Amino acid sequence: MPKKIDHIDSEIILKLIDNARKPFTEIAKELIVSTGTVHQRVKKLEQKGIINGYSISINYHKFGYTLTVYAGIFVSTGYSAMKIIDELNAIPEVTVADLAAGTYSIFCKLRCKDTLHAKDVLFKMQDIEGVKGTETMIMLEERLNDNKRLLRSIIGDMKEEMRS
Repeated sequence: MPKKIDHIDSEIILKLIDNARKPFTEIAKELIVSTGTVHQRVKKLEQKGIINGYSISINYHKFGYTLTVYAGIFVSTGYSAMKIIDELNAIPEVTVADLAAGTYSIFCKLRCKDTLHAKDVLFKMQDIEGVKGTETMIMLEERLNDNKRLLRSIIGDMKEEMRS
């Protein structure tokens, strides 16, 4: 639980969860504080590493990337998973690469145009030195992709702790 986050900080975070582009002037009006207060608080939340940045959500289908593939990577003994992730970074279709524990050493999310494109990307991945093999899953349809619920829950728990 982050320390030194009070009610105002938590309310600012909740406002930014709903709309990261919301002007500080609007947030200030809603919270009945000055715009400078919102600006300073957001700056401190960024400095503490609580707010790591701002992003947009892209509909890859609109760009023709209609296939999402998850790929588990088996790493050969004696090879560095971190070096392999560095190599994966050169493949733009690899949008996520996580170190993993369990069946795979690395687990990736790929965005591709179709199955032929996915095959080409997977072959590039398998050509990386130290990759022993991959196992893939093709996603039919994304039905849930929402970190806002978790963040609201965390903030709610923090508010409960503040009241106690």
